[in-house]
Amino acid sequence: MPLSWPDPLPAAGSVILRPFRSSDLPLVAELSRDPYVPLIGSIPEEYSDEAGRAYVARQHQRLTDGSGYSFAIAERAGDRAVGGAGLWLHDRAAGRATMGYVVALSARRRGVASAALSALTAFAWTLTDLRRLELYIEPWNTGSIRVAERCGFTSEGLLTRHLEIGGTRRDMLCYAQLREAPPGLVGLGR
Repeated sequence: MPLSWPDPLPAAGSVILRPFRSSDLPLVAELSRDPYVPLIGSIPEEYSDEAGRAYVARQHQRLTDGSGYSFAIAERAGDRAVGGAGLWLHDRAAGRATMGYVVALSARRRGVASAALSALTAFAWTLTDLRRLELYIEPWNTGSIRVAERCGFTSEGLLTRHLEIGGTRRDMLCYAQLREAPPGLVGLGR
């Protein structure tokens, strides 16, 4: 089922989450040059304008096919795209969603990831059928671990060889945030 962009768009701190645009190709080019980023998503390993436009089109297709929301992380001042954030709804029927984010090297260490994850989390909780939000983070990625914890996600442990990245099965830490049970439902089913 197709999804629609939220109105208003999610925002927190200095960032707003908005649809990707063709004007975001400089971001796609920068992320393509990062040795790790193309391994974890659909950023092209070798950038060309054609590959960049195809990437932007894929982000919009996720909304159309109902698989989730793929947002550009943009600075509120100037609207320059500095990263991407996604809310993936493959397990929505079970009340679960997976989230992810990436920030360009030129914008790191400025609170962009924390602001983006805060905005994405607040938006995710507007989807009333969700009960659980998950992040998967490689154990070496201390920056992302700090962002997750700062945004109220709790570590649930290590998942051994959970995801394939760059042709290798890798361990991932599972971080989650749970929606509180509605009043009167606590303890039912015990």
